[in-house]
Order: sequence, then C-alpha cells, then structure tokens
Amino acid sequence: MNNLIVSAVDVGEFCTKASEILQFAGWVLTFFKVAIPVLIIALGMFDFGKAVVASEDDEIKKQTTRLVYRAIAGIVIFFIPTIVLWLFSVVGNYETAKEAAEFSVCQDCILTPWSSNCKSAVANSK
Repeated sequence: MNNLIVSAVDVGEFCTKASEILQFAGWVLTFFKVAIPVLIIALGMFDFGKAVVASEDDEIKKQTTRLVYRAIAGIVIFFIPTIVLWLFSVVGNYETAKEAAEFSVCQDCILTPWSSNCKSAVANSK
C-alpha cells in the first residue's frame, strides 16, 4: 500500500527540483526569525517608555498585556517551521514519502538555507 501511494504521485526528486524556491523561502523565514524579536523588543521599549512618561498605572498594565501578546506571537512565528515538520512526521506514510522525495533537502533548504546540502541541491537543479 505504501508503494502504491508513492508511485501514484511522482514525488521523486521534488525537493531537489524545488530547492531554489525552498532556499529563498528559508532565507525569508530566517529574516523574519531575526527581525520579529528585534521589532518586538523595540516596540516594547517604545510603548513602555510612553507609559512610564505618562505615569499612569492603567497605561503601564495595558502596555504589559500588549507586550505579552506580541511575545507570544513572536514565539509562535519563530517555531512555525518546527511545528510544521513535527506535523509531517505524525502523518502516516511520512517515512516512505521522505525517502522518495529526498525530504532532507527540503528540510535543509527551509531551516538552514546556507547549508552545504541545500547549496549543492540548488547547484544541481540549474
């Protein structure tokens, strides 16, 4: 049954052929992983600065709540790739599809676009 599913959909070398796009997506994701925490810290400092200057307890509590929501959103965005890869590992027939599609290339290009495995796949796809 497992071979039937993999052979019904030709996934062979998908990751190698799509490695250039996956590498670009990996760089975008890496940028967001760095930019979002910096943005959260900068906005938090700015908002708390305004609240402290205003000297209102309600405003300080409001800004604290806002900072917590921003931090939770930043953590979720930071861990999206890990969550997606975990969900794929839970899905049935994942191991068979992983071998057929050379999934390690997909994983390397999305999570670490600077890795040698991803760079060689991009070079081979051209």
